[in-house]
Formats: sequence, C-alpha cells, structure tokens
Amino acid sequence: MTYTNSPIEKINFNNHEIFVKRDDLLDVDFSGNKARKFYYFLKHDFPNITNIVSHGSAQSNAMYSLSVLCKLRGWKFDYYVDHIASYIKESPSGNYKEALKNGMNIHEEEFPKQLDENTMFINEGGALKEAQYGLELLAQEIITWAEQNCYENLKVFLPSGTGTTALFLQKFLPFPVLTCACVGDEKYLEKQFNDLEKTNHPIILQRKKKYHFGKLYKEFYETHKDLLEQTNIEFDFLYDSLGFIVLEDYLNSLEDNNSKILYIHQGGILGNVSMIERYKHKYEKEV
Repeated sequence: MTYTNSPIEKINFNNHEIFVKRDDLLDVDFSGNKARKFYYFLKHDFPNITNIVSHGSAQSNAMYSLSVLCKLRGWKFDYYVDHIASYIKESPSGNYKEALKNGMNIHEEEFPKQLDENTMFINEGGALKEAQYGLELLAQEIITWAEQNCYENLKVFLPSGTGTTALFLQKFLPFPVLTCACVGDEKYLEKQFNDLEKTNHPIILQRKKKYHFGKLYKEFYETHKDLLEQTNIEFDFLYDSLGFIVLEDYLNSLEDNNSKILYIHQGGILGNVSMIERYKHKYEKEV
C-alpha cells in the first residue's frame, strides 16, 4: 500500500460549491492526516527501533493511527494518558477500543522521560518535523489536481488541532491555506506553528464563538447531520463540524468569491462512534 493519491469530490453544502480531498479514503485502517504525518515512519528504516512511546487522550486519532503503524511495522506501542474515563474502561469504543485490538499498551500515568536506544518517542498529535514527508506528498497531489483542472485561484481549508498539517501544506503549496483553531484558541494555534516553523504560516480564520475542545455543542451535531444529508459523506464531529461552521461563515462574508475551495477531509471518523453516544445521551429527546 502507498497510502497516497486520495480522490477529490465536488460537493454542494448550504449552496456553496466545495471540493473535498478524501484523505479519509486512503486506507481502511491507516488514513487521514495522521497517516500523512506518520508516513515518514512507515517508509523509512529504523533498524534499532522495537518500541514506540507516545501520549495524549484516551480517544485520540493519533493514538489509533500509531497503533496501526506499530502493527504494520511489528513494533511494540506504549501510550500514556492522564486519565481514562470509567465509562470507556467499562465499555471500550472508538479509537480506544480499536487501538487496544491492535496491541496498544495503555498506561494511566506520566510518560517516561528517559527512553532506551530501542525506543522512539512520537509527540502528541504528530506535531513533529518528520510530518513534512507525507504532507509534501499531499501538497503535490493537490498541485497536480489544480494544474490538470486549471484552478489557479484555489484556496485550501482544513480545521486544526496542533496545526501541523496546515502548516506544512502551506510550506509546500503555492495556494493560500486557511484554517481554524479547534484545540485551544487562535493564540495557541499560532504558538504551535511557531514551535515548528517561524515563517510562512497559514491564515487562521476567527471563530465567532469560543468553543472548548471535546465539549458537546448542538450546532456541531446539526452541522454533522446536515453534511451527511447533503453530501453523503461522514465527517468528524470534533474538527469537521467546527471547520464547516467557520468555513461557511467565511464564504458568506465574501462579497465576490471567485476562488475554488478545497476542503481536506482528515479522517478521524472512528471517533464518531463514541461521540454520537455522548450526543444522544445529552440531547436524547432532540437527537
């Protein structure tokens, strides 16, 4: 498997024509922006490495993708979390359940600061320089598609967690990359950019409302439902719902929009299994 060359589809969402780069379709197991970020570790040789250590939340998309990577490479995978909710332990679902199936060893404690020579540490969310390798390939796919269709006025949009994907896409693309902060605020996202690259940052679109990552919002559920009904594509609750809200606000604010919009579908829909359960519990009567 090459895990590249995902298809691009045209959709119409709330009367806006948008192209969608379907990185969620790269592979059944290894897909989305995490597959792009971790592609370097799949394609390069690490003769001394037998173990991967990472950390984050117990339903992280990166956690699941790393479990797939380690399964493909035959590496042991140790993942460290601050806390695992009791309901997740009692009834495993989503990324947590599937990562355990892939052989992940999860530890409810702080990750070790000292690692042996056979262990490689991968930072939370895949915010690392090596992510450039796979994201440059993604950028080249976008450039080729734009050239074939003579789209010179293209704008690329994707919601951001660490912002790594948006940052490196902007580095390799001749088109403007637009994004919005999903984890933390705009200042947090700018700091994440600066930690990796000091210049040539994507354009951060402002949100009209402050959102707390992982919290349930009725407009997220409604946007997710509208997207599925209008496009027949399942998007992620945590990132894509907010992403389309911000993108729609942006498009509605333009007096004359002659640009083509390419939205990057970054996968993560495995996490929807646990999210929809939470939404049904919170909005049982409405949902």
